[in-house]
Amino acid sequence: MNILVTGANGQLGNEMRVLSKDNAQHTYFFTDVQELDICNQQAIEAYVTENQIDVIANCAAYTAVDNAEENKDLCDKLNNIAPGYLAAAAQSRGAAMIQVSTDYVFDGTNHIPYTEEEPTCPASVYGTTKLAGEEKVLACCEKAVVIRTAWLYSIYGNNFVKTMIRLGRERDNLGVIFDQIGTPTYAHDLAIAIYAIINKGIVRGIYHFSNEGVCSWYDFTLAIHRMAGIDSCKVLPLHTVDYPTKAARPHYSVLDKTKIKETFGLEIPHWEESLKHCIAILSSGSAER
Repeated sequence: MNILVTGANGQLGNEMRVLSKDNAQHTYFFTDVQELDICNQQAIEAYVTENQIDVIANCAAYTAVDNAEENKDLCDKLNNIAPGYLAAAAQSRGAAMIQVSTDYVFDGTNHIPYTEEEPTCPASVYGTTKLAGEEKVLACCEKAVVIRTAWLYSIYGNNFVKTMIRLGRERDNLGVIFDQIGTPTYAHDLAIAIYAIINKGIVRGIYHFSNEGVCSWYDFTLAIHRMAGIDSCKVLPLHTVDYPTKAARPHYSVLDKTKIKETFGLEIPHWEESLKHCIAILSSGSAER
């Protein structure tokens, strides 16, 4: 199949590129804004047609959650309108589309893991635009899959894991939120799941994916420091109210992954196992900084 991966220079896009070597039966088109502006409907239609695309994996998004509160138009353009263009182009060719979404479509007031059937209720511009994008993709493309994920990190780009390692080495102490609960997601594992969906065959619908297990940002940081060999920085638990942000964060956003595991036969690693793998690569110096 001919597979288009948008947002190819991001965390997930880079992992898709790395894993393409293990899925060499397909032909790939890795694009970022320089190669394909996903906000340009005509450019998308031409690209998808000329390259006879069979599957679009949209890894592009506006993810600056706090900045989104003041940049609503740009956020909506990238998270809602552009996915609609991609989905319509896929539909015109009878192609499939995989749209990556977020736990921010929920307000985080649950106390048990969110299933795909749970009512959505975003509490931020970011979450609102991502939900609109989900709806647009499902409305425009018959062979559409939406994957909601959370707390994404990798060896690529800027992310929480890299930031905590850097701050842990720079500071004597560090305050981290302990009353927001979720599950980290290693982008490498999410990329594996996307390839499994492509290879086993698209089953339309919404799916949840993160690593297994549950933690707070505070617990996550302690594990990062432990695995990175950082013992000179004291990590202090903070309440959310002690660390105000422009955008509201879900207090509880653990995702139930039963559906994606059963539908595509996935085995998902525990978050600590995947974190250990990521930090080993970062510590070896072979990762892109």
